[in-house]
Amino acid sequence: MSKSHDLSNFIWTIADLLRGPYRPPQYERVMLPLVVLRRFDCVLASTKEAVLVKHAQYKGKLEGDALDSILNKVSGQRFHNHSPLSFEKLRGDPDNAHLHLVSYINGFSDNVRKIFERFDFGNEIDRMREHNILFLVIKKFCEVDLHPKEVDNIEMGLLFEDLIRRFNEQANETAGDHFTPREVISLMVNLLFMHDDDLLTKPNTVRKMLDPTCGTGGMLSEARKYLREHNLGAKLYVYGQDFNPRSYAVAASDLLLRTNPGEAETSTIKFGDTLIDDQFIGERFDYFLANPPFGVDWKRQQKDVVREHEKSGFSGRFGAGTPRVNDGALLFLQHMVSKFEPVNPAKNLDGSRLAIVFNGSPLFTGGAGSGESEIRKWIVENDWLEAIVAMPEQMFYNTGIGTYVWIVTNRKEARRKGQIHLIDARERWQPLRRSLGDKRREFSDAHITDIVREYGDMQGSETSKVFDNADFGYNRLTIERPLRLAFQINLEGKERFLDACPDLLDDLQAIDKAIGREPSQDWNAVWKQIQAILKKRESKWRATQAKAFREAFSEIDPKAEAVIVKKTGAKIEYEANPKLRDFENVPLKEDVQAYFEREVRPHVADAWIDHAKTKVGYEINFNRHFYRFTPPRSLEEIDADLKLAEAEIVRLLQEVTA
Repeated sequence: MSKSHDLSNFIWTIADLLRGPYRPPQYERVMLPLVVLRRFDCVLASTKEAVLVKHAQYKGKLEGDALDSILNKVSGQRFHNHSPLSFEKLRGDPDNAHLHLVSYINGFSDNVRKIFERFDFGNEIDRMREHNILFLVIKKFCEVDLHPKEVDNIEMGLLFEDLIRRFNEQANETAGDHFTPREVISLMVNLLFMHDDDLLTKPNTVRKMLDPTCGTGGMLSEARKYLREHNLGAKLYVYGQDFNPRSYAVAASDLLLRTNPGEAETSTIKFGDTLIDDQFIGERFDYFLANPPFGVDWKRQQKDVVREHEKSGFSGRFGAGTPRVNDGALLFLQHMVSKFEPVNPAKNLDGSRLAIVFNGSPLFTGGAGSGESEIRKWIVENDWLEAIVAMPEQMFYNTGIGTYVWIVTNRKEARRKGQIHLIDARERWQPLRRSLGDKRREFSDAHITDIVREYGDMQGSETSKVFDNADFGYNRLTIERPLRLAFQINLEGKERFLDACPDLLDDLQAIDKAIGREPSQDWNAVWKQIQAILKKRESKWRATQAKAFREAFSEIDPKAEAVIVKKTGAKIEYEANPKLRDFENVPLKEDVQAYFEREVRPHVADAWIDHAKTKVGYEINFNRHFYRFTPPRSLEEIDADLKLAEAEIVRLLQEVTA
């Protein structure tokens, strides 16, 4: 068992001290800030005295960023604490522990104080003091050694993740509010960087990565780890944004601990709602990683998002369209694509790549013309969608649904241009020794290696298939059939018509006298007669009056003549019957007229295609492309199982009645 897991168990026992004043779902309000605070305390311990000396030297002479910069250099970190207090010293005065803890936090540099504002930790200090548990919790945390020599950055990241998972389980978070398992991030990072060794080993190379839904920052940490382990010389500056205050605070804390002091003006985590409060406006990035909330509505942001879509179009972030309001995952994809670097070798611009986790909805939800389909169309027709990997179910901690990794880029290799690579990894998994929430499966290192190799080989197999972009597109045809109306003047119809148009009584009586009450199966001929009568009477009806007349005295009859709208020589255009309207999805690669003549005309001879209503849609149905037929069991096998079941039932009944 890992050190991080042992620490997580110990910290969880400390959380039991909160029971009573806090419910288990509320433990994270206290535990996460204290874990961060204890980590900072351990990291800064070795330079504490030097910082205090330097602070005394410049106190009253400098303040703000200028003072922070000097003290950060002394601490050797991107932060410092100039309070004479430490965790150990907080144990010395139980009665005033709350005052000392506040003073200790206020002794940090401005960037750390802002993090603790997001934790809203001041309220929790007061709450623990009121219930006489603050000193007990502080005393217990002094037993937790989080010094980097004992717990390195990787183990620290795992500790954060394990604690957050437990807190989320206690809070029963929704499926969209989860963090990404480490091995899934590893797969995404490998797919993201796999073709870029040359780019990332150039001298003095600097690359930027953004995660717009960074949560606690696990994806960004894993990306930096990849570059270190593969000895790639590039500097990777990471940027993140999140709207959950505690997740933001953990990610920002983690980044402060993982990055060098010289990166203070580069790598950063910012707080805000990405959809309506973009903290990186106008910036572009080389890489993107994201696991946006899926199955989560965006009603709160809808007004602003729709306004940006309608007002800014493609000069904004959401030009391609907006998905239905109950799932905003595709909005985050558009947000990231809007920040792609262009491909321009002359300016040393190599384009961008992104890896994003979706559920199945963005693959196929929404027909042609819908927001989802229009976004897919935009991505595919720009030749940005490089690959999709289908992952097993039960891979995430708070949801068991199937998930997919999309790789999207504006710099495909030559061999991938115009194509989309699908990999079915749904059966590549190993069971966890112990279930973690809804997570019961994981990728092994071998599974990741196999998927990455398959991705790189780009060869066809049962689990790897390469398609042309057009294979996922289709024409949505509107199939119309003519309206057929039978006509007859009757008393009920006259009442309805005169209720709507009482001023046309004289015209109606003239028509009634001239035409009579006999039924007619040819509306075209009847209407021609009526127009002649009205012309003779010098009466002009408005379109609404003519419509009211037809509705009052006609009804649909499949045996009647088709209603003609326009006749030009031999060409006749009929009025469509909306009740008989139908739709056909025809693959883009197939001739529309040939399909119509083969599949539609033999069944409805009077049908036609309304080409003005044709829409192009895109969907990606994994099951269709990776369907494996499972033959049904033989009748003999089924009969044998039934006999065994019957025998068992009889045996149980005999035991009961004996």
